[in-house]
This record gives sequence, structure tokens and C-alpha cells, in this order.
Amino acid sequence: MGKIIPFRPELAEVFQDLNLEWLQHYFYVEPHDEELLSQCEEVIINRGGYIFFYEEAGEILGTFALIKIAENEYELGKMAVDNKERGKGIGQQMMRFCIGFAQEQSWKRLILYSNTSLENSIYLYRKYGFKEVPLEQKNPYARGNIKMQLRL
Repeated sequence: MGKIIPFRPELAEVFQDLNLEWLQHYFYVEPHDEELLSQCEEVIINRGGYIFFYEEAGEILGTFALIKIAENEYELGKMAVDNKERGKGIGQQMMRFCIGFAQEQSWKRLILYSNTSLENSIYLYRKYGFKEVPLEQKNPYARGNIKMQLRL
């Protein structure tokens, strides 16, 4: 059983590598991804966001970010699990932590952008209470064809 740990500067490259692996496998790296991944401390952490990692036996196997959009409103993004570790419940553990953390902070809602081709991810989001909401015309990701939110 692993644990969730907070961002440390020396883990910035791991955050980038885990995300690049799944993006390149399923889609491609967009300019917004590049900014978030290459400058995660400046663009996420220093602007009021958070990055967490799933660690097991001293190894980082997963990650996700909570990107501040507005007061008490965050985007759950950049959730990735090492491709050799998928299907082992790591995403569910990260999701439970994420929702608990957001509730502890008294946030009002979490949003996320995804793609309906990622059926396992969409299933996970729905399982934890995320509901589909209208997707704005200019959403931050070209691959994003679904927007979901969780009211807390």
C-alpha cells in the first residue's frame, strides 16, 4: 500500500515524465501541457495550486495536480500513473485523497477536462461523483471533449 506525498522541487522531473508518457501514448503534448509540465512550480504551485505523488516502496508511481482557477475552485489535472502500474487501484487512491483534500480546504468545486476515449478515466471520475457539464468553446486542451465537475 502506497502513500500520497506533496510536491518537492526534486520531483518536478518525475511529474513531467509520468505525464509525458501517457500524453504521448494516447494523444500528443499541447502547448498548455508543455507550460504546466516544464514550469510546474511556477505555473501550478506558485499560483496557489498543488501537486501530489503516489509513492510505494520509495518509488513514485503516480501523480496529479490541483490547479487553482478561482477562489475555492480547482482543476484536477495532470493525473498520471506509471504505465506498468495501471489497473492496480492507484488512480482510485489518488482520487480519494484528492477529494478529501479539497473538502478539508473547504473548496466549492473541482473541475476536470478529459477525452471520452479514455473510458477507464471517465468511469473513475463518474464513480467519485463527477458530473458532465457544458464544455466551454475555448477550453484549455484541444483533446478535451468533456468537462466534468464535482460540487463539494
